[in-house]
Amino acid sequence: MDAATETFQKHRPRLLGLAYRMLGTQADAEDVLHDAWLRWHQQDTTALDDAEAWLVTVTTRLSLDRLRRAKTERQHYTGPWLPEPLIAETEQPEAELERVESLNLSFLALLERLSPEERAAFLLVQVFDYSHAETAAMLQIGEDACRQRVHRARQRLREGRPRFTHSPDTQRRLLEKFRDALESANVDSLRALFAEDAVHLADGGGKATATLRPLQGGERLVRLYAIIARRYRGYDIAHRLQWINGAPALLTWVNTRLATVAWIETDGERITSIHALRNPEKLARLEAVTNPRPGTSLS
Repeated sequence: MDAATETFQKHRPRLLGLAYRMLGTQADAEDVLHDAWLRWHQQDTTALDDAEAWLVTVTTRLSLDRLRRAKTERQHYTGPWLPEPLIAETEQPEAELERVESLNLSFLALLERLSPEERAAFLLVQVFDYSHAETAAMLQIGEDACRQRVHRARQRLREGRPRFTHSPDTQRRLLEKFRDALESANVDSLRALFAEDAVHLADGGGKATATLRPLQGGERLVRLYAIIARRYRGYDIAHRLQWINGAPALLTWVNTRLATVAWIETDGERITSIHALRNPEKLARLEAVTNPRPGTSLS
């Protein structure tokens, strides 16, 4: 491995983490890294004072360009848009250090509230710990403008954050109850699970059956999932609890095909929101590396 390749591979986990958080899909993030790799090999790397800063700058700018295009495309997306789960390529310590709250699917969905420029500034400063001056240089803006973008991003995210945050163990416990209620098609069990103002958000992308707008109200969610449970009687159904992006999620297979990845937010006692990813294009990577019938992978 030559020195330039070795340097790129050394920083690759951080670059992929940045691009993924910027774009919300692993496929787009990998495309950005491919373009960054090509630019890296066209660069005289011996003339660089800071290889990491150069690579992060290029990755950020490529991600910004792609995100601006994606924002336009998502305006015509069928129904709500949810991020695609990240399939880890490695368990290297560098990757583990970045697998924190900022990889949580609910947080990635919340980042959609930001403009591309706000998203880039916020991630560089708040998640990747670059200073405002370093971030401003990467984005080619003034330091004051950088601080304003980060401040606006914090405000927008604060407004959109769930009212309650609880541990993964609490989420797992409620997901286990949700799974059991689905398997038994027990309406009373479902009713006991949802908060009165619970929200359901589903992403089918026009390629799978899903609600086309957010559904609010615990009783409406009870009826929805009771219908789903009855509809799939007689099918080969398998549920599995698994860590996805650092948090518990419920994976559901229908006739050996991964049909849904669901994750929740909770007030500690009931489910306050549930996100259901059903777009088969976004599930394809996860389906390829998961097994529908092992025992639970959450311990």
